[in-house]
Order: sequence, then C-alpha cells, then structure tokens
Amino acid sequence: MRGRTQRGMAVLLSLVLLVIVLLLGTSAAQLSLQGTRSARAARDRDVAFQAAEAAVADAEHDLENGTAVLTPCVQTPAWQKVDVSGREDDGACSVEYGARTGASFDAADGALPFKRPRYLIERLVCHQPGDDAAAGAAPHYCYRVTAIGFGPQPDTEVVLQTIYSRGE
Repeated sequence: MRGRTQRGMAVLLSLVLLVIVLLLGTSAAQLSLQGTRSARAARDRDVAFQAAEAAVADAEHDLENGTAVLTPCVQTPAWQKVDVSGREDDGACSVEYGARTGASFDAADGALPFKRPRYLIERLVCHQPGDDAAAGAAPHYCYRVTAIGFGPQPDTEVVLQTIYSRGE
C-alpha cells in the first residue's frame, strides 16, 4: 500500500512541476514576442523619421531651385488645418516627395515606407536680428516646412517641422 501512495504523489508532483514549467515557457514566449514588437515599432518609427527628413531636404532643394510652389491655403497656420498625410483631398496643399524636384524615393516594398513622404511649405515674414519690426524695414521671408514620413506599416507616421531661410 505504501508504494502505491508514493507513486501517486510522484505523478501529482510531476504534473504540478510540468504546469509550472509550461507557465514559465509561455511567459518567456510572451516576453520574447513583446520585445520583437517593440523592436519592430522602433524600426518603423526610424524609417518614418528618415522619410520625413528626406521630405524636408526635398522641400529645401525645392526652395533653393526656385521651383517651390507655396501652399495655396489661406488658413493660418496651414499645417494645423491641412491633412499633410495625403489621406484626404487637401486642395493640393501638400506635395509628394519628388513631385517638383524630380527626386526618386523607393517606397512600398519590405522594410521601406509604405508610401512616399509629403511636405507643405508656408511663407512667413521673419525679421533679422537687430531689425526694428515697427520701423517698416523691408520684410525678409522665411519658410516653414512641415513634412510627414511614413513607416512600413500604415499606422506609423512622423511629422517634422523646420524653419528655412534662403540666403536672399
């Protein structure tokens, strides 16, 4: 009799240990998947950031060559009221990368952005250091460039904004 009781306890103990090992394995697998998702999200954000930087550079090239068409929007500031992502019809306020400069941008393949970045250029009156704004000095213009870059996943977007001043 005593041997049978001990065998039953050994089976029960083995099952409990098996369940504990199974829970630990499941927990480790979930942590691994969470790390993978986190790494993928960071990569997607980096891709979107680099695409937005490329759009800013394209806009600056556009301004330097004199081919830039400033946003026809009358809202102030336009970047707050325009869907820069191009999902909605924004009245041609935002420009797709390379549309005016002819630059190429690979998109929609593997780890590349799922679509080309876009940008919006607004002309602003800027004052030079030391200028008296009230004295009626000739206005100096600078440009606010708002760019949006996309990641490999449609839900990853990065928006960058810069003020650009040409050497006029």
